[in-house]
This record gives sequence, structure tokens and C-alpha cells, in this order.
Amino acid sequence: MTIALPARAKLNLDLEVLGRTADGFHELRTTFQAIDLHDLLEIDRADETELTTSGLEISDHDNSVLKAHEALEQQMKRKLPARIHLHKRIPPGSGMGGASSDAAATLRALKTMFALEIDLRPVAEELGSDVPFFLKGGRARAQGRGEQVTQLTDEPVWFAIAWPGIELATGDVYRAWDEVKGEGPNHLRKAAEHVEPRLKEFAQRLGEGWRMTGSGSAFFKRTETPQQARESIRSLGAWTTVARTVAIW
Repeated sequence: MTIALPARAKLNLDLEVLGRTADGFHELRTTFQAIDLHDLLEIDRADETELTTSGLEISDHDNSVLKAHEALEQQMKRKLPARIHLHKRIPPGSGMGGASSDAAATLRALKTMFALEIDLRPVAEELGSDVPFFLKGGRARAQGRGEQVTQLTDEPVWFAIAWPGIELATGDVYRAWDEVKGEGPNHLRKAAEHVEPRLKEFAQRLGEGWRMTGSGSAFFKRTETPQQARESIRSLGAWTTVARTVAIW
């Protein structure tokens, strides 16, 4: 039996950094929105676990799919051998949550394949701040490190998305926030531009109405129709796509 699951991307419709907690993490408040842009995860039972990939290039080091698989094995105290293939469509280092979504999809697929009686949320929280959101998706308000998720009413919206081909490390951007702080719809934008000055040039080229998602480096623009979205990305000379909102799964 093969299980195939879309690992959907997200946008941060807004993002406030409220400060640092006593344990050194950054406290934030944000609105997550799942979109139909997705990686594709395919899993089969196997004698030994292996991962293959296609699509956009990703690093084999510290891969989120293998980390999720290992975390679930540790939680269940048993081996869950699987043959896993990941087709990558979400640009890495873009702030659209591709790695976190891949991890959540891995947990969900393995739970189904091996008929596991387990609450995945604690495992997801250990893997990363965004991972719990991707267990359900839709539209949600998140606080704390991002793990305190409250589902919101879904809204059908279209987005134009543009990525400059620059991969940003989340940790680098948050460290820059400690230095430069931030304001506006996304408090991390100033920090991201501090880490990578080319990002500011890209944002200026995009023009009005665009917002950065997460810790960067992708930008999105809300539109009423897919035609408006396509018009917004025409002739940008960068990686672009048109996406729509996806309800809770």
C-alpha cells in the first residue's frame, strides 16, 4: 500500500515578534494560512527506511522527513521501516514552511500506514514551532513559539507569490531581529533585509501591496481573482506562482 499526501505550504498573513522568553526563544503572534502549493510525499512499507527526493534541490543533512520518522519511532519504541519519496515544490528557505509541512505529512502518513494509536501533536511540537499547525492546516492564529494554535474561519482568497531564489535560515533572521527589531505587518522583514540586503532590492521591485512571509524570503500579494494574481507576477524575472487558500484537512 502506498500513501501519498500533499505537504502544503503556508503564508504568514501577519507576524509580530513580542520579545524573547526566559529560555531564549522568541515569542510571536501570527496568522497562518495554508495554500495549495505543496510538496508530495509518498510512503510504502519496506524492510529498511530510505528517502529519495525529486524536484527542487534540498540538503540531505538534517532532513525534516527523516527527523520526523526517527521521532515517531522513538515515541512508539519500535521500528517503522518505510520507503519514502519526497517531490519538492516549495522553495527551501522561503518562509513558506516546506520543511515543517514535510515533517507533519510524514507523521500523518506513518500513523495511517502502521495504524498507530498516538496523538501526533506532542511529537510535532518537538520537531518545530510550525509543525503542529501542519497537522490540520487551514487558517489559524498561533502564539508562543508558534505551537499554540487556534483554528480560525476559512476564507477563500487568491495570492500571487514571488521568491527571489534566496534561502534564508530562520535562526539567522531571528538573531538579526535581536539587533534591529522590526515593525509593520511582518516584524521580521527588517531583520531579513539586514541578513540579506538583496531582499530589500527585490521588495522594491515588487512594488506596493506585497508582504514577506515568515522569516523570508518569499513575498505574497492578496488578490480577488487568479487573473489578478497572474497579472501581478508577470515579467518579474523570478520564481513565481499563483496559489489559493486551503481549508482545514
